Amino acid sequence: MRAAPTILHLDMDAFFAAAEQASKPSLRGKPVVVGGLGPRGVVSTASYEARRFGVRSAMPMAQARRLCPNAAYLVPRFQLYRTISEQVMELLGRLSPLVEPLSLDEAFVDLEAGGVAFESASARAAGERLRRDIRAVTGLSGSVGLAGSKMLAKIASEEAKPDGLVLIEPGTERELLGPMSVRTLPGVGPATGEHLRRAGMTTVADLVEAGEDELVRLLGKSHGASLYRMAAGHDDRPVVAERDAKSVSVEDTFDVDLHDRLRITIEVGRLADRCVQRLRASGHSGRTIVLKVRRYDFSTLTRSETLRGPTDDPAVVREAAARLLEAVDTTGGVRLLGVGVSGLADFTQEDLFAQAAGERAVEEPAGPLGEEATPAAEAEVEPPQDPAQRRWLAGHDVRHAEYGPGWVQGSGVGRVTVRFETPTARAPGRVRTFKVDDPGLEPSEPLPLVEPTGAESGEGGGAGARRDGEAGAAEGAAAGQDSPLASRPKSRSEGGGPGSGAAMSRP
Repeated sequence: MRAAPTILHLDMDAFFAAAEQASKPSLRGKPVVVGGLGPRGVVSTASYEARRFGVRSAMPMAQARRLCPNAAYLVPRFQLYRTISEQVMELLGRLSPLVEPLSLDEAFVDLEAGGVAFESASARAAGERLRRDIRAVTGLSGSVGLAGSKMLAKIASEEAKPDGLVLIEPGTERELLGPMSVRTLPGVGPATGEHLRRAGMTTVADLVEAGEDELVRLLGKSHGASLYRMAAGHDDRPVVAERDAKSVSVEDTFDVDLHDRLRITIEVGRLADRCVQRLRASGHSGRTIVLKVRRYDFSTLTRSETLRGPTDDPAVVREAAARLLEAVDTTGGVRLLGVGVSGLADFTQEDLFAQAAGERAVEEPAGPLGEEATPAAEAEVEPPQDPAQRRWLAGHDVRHAEYGPGWVQGSGVGRVTVRFETPTARAPGRVRTFKVDDPGLEPSEPLPLVEPTGAESGEGGGAGARRDGEAGAAEGAAAGQDSPLASRPKSRSEGGGPGSGAAMSRP
């Protein structure tokens, strides 16, 4: 435990939903729900307006629609969220070399290691400066917690939501934690919480009063002792800058159970290709291929195969996943498929005898200058997609040859409805409906939420973009001038528009 509150925890407010509201003027101040829109979809994030109706993360989408039927229901745009996350993490990196990301929108920062804070006043100033800089750079808000430990800093950021800052002074931990629910502490989930409730312990103060010996008796030596220390406010875990990835995986949940064995095999191959793309993007290769199958009755089977050496060859991963699928009974239907790679390494071991089951039966076509075309090169050259076959996903970006940039409000019965507006617009944009195969309508990349530094203000734009109609451009620009961190990282988008397929992949 530190004597000063120099550990900072940042948690972006309703991140996915807030990003959608910031990029769509017509949705600001209105309920927005982001997640899978199929019959088996779940809520990823709900805006605070939607939360007032009881909508929560991980809730079945069907239940969310019953609770809040008038909300805007959108498919996630992970490309946009990753770009914003990179901007936020760059700001955190300027505060300290010790930044521990927990997800796209959450991280711990050791302010003392960065030399920006050594006591309460400087820590609070750094936290407020960070909040201003995040709004100036991204147009979004984040909540900040400051304390002498990671556990308390995270609790503080929860207390600060939305768009606030809470600092816990060292020495006040027990007074603060005492009346809180036992579920507040890390490692206390629904099962442990119910076990403690049956033992008469519902608050953190109850745990301290029960004593370490009683908690060890109830929960075991390791868990009981650890929980007692945290209940007493003790947490000496350091902020760790680098976290080695242990595995890379992708999975899809299908709206309708898959029964056709050929279709299942094709889906496994697609998942394998996507998994390898993530593997390569992380700069790794892997030895163990893992197949996950959740059947119609919710039973989940996992099969794995370890290769002779690490690989990032999509053909090798596809063939290994296909072999694993052969040993799985899919009778009755499959509701979820997943492919993963573990045993990661930062190199690839070439196997002259081929780790895959035999050499490729068809010879690879020759590439430019007589070179052989690699699988990666083939994957990059995709045939043009027939507009009539595109799936226009709600919330995703499009561009029309006549009307310019916009986003999909909905589609069906051969029509797609688009609202044409940009993040910097002052008012909601106009709506137009087209045939799904309209040649003038194309998928597009997300637009930056904030205009680049030095650019002239567009319609309603400026250096300090508003969120939900709050905080005008002049206020954001002034905040940026007050802070040395407000020089904006340039937004960089990768990839194209909406994906395809009936399933929603999880990040």
